[in-house]
Amino acid sequence: QVQLVESGGGLVQAGDSLRLSCAASGRTFASTSYAVGWFRQAPGKEREFVAAIDWTGGRTSYGDSVKGRFTISRDNAKNTVFLRMNYLKPEDTALYYCAAHHTAAWTIVTTEGEYEYWGQGTQVTVSS
Repeated sequence: QVQLVESGGGLVQAGDSLRLSCAASGRTFASTSYAVGWFRQAPGKEREFVAAIDWTGGRTSYGDSVKGRFTISRDNAKNTVFLRMNYLKPEDTALYYCAAHHTAAWTIVTTEGEYEYWGQGTQVTVSS
């Protein structure tokens, strides 16, 4: 099993940037192949796919609403996945979750239901 803890959220103004981190413990990214994804959920809305990355870090995928603004990356030696968020908008306000799925090294996962491990989330609030 792997435990995930998100950090880096906060209150920012529109146009600002944030970098979220997803730290893993237990079975670590360095020793086990996990695809990782970021999802978000705003009040009253369904959870939405934001970004995903394969274990190698060479393959990524983004939701349409964040393409060109957000970048997902990972450092397996540090057991951490990052989400760099630029040009933030008020509609990016949400609770951001990271999730992990044990799979082949080059597999990328964008479907929420395939992820078996989830963090508790970190709040991002963007004011206009």
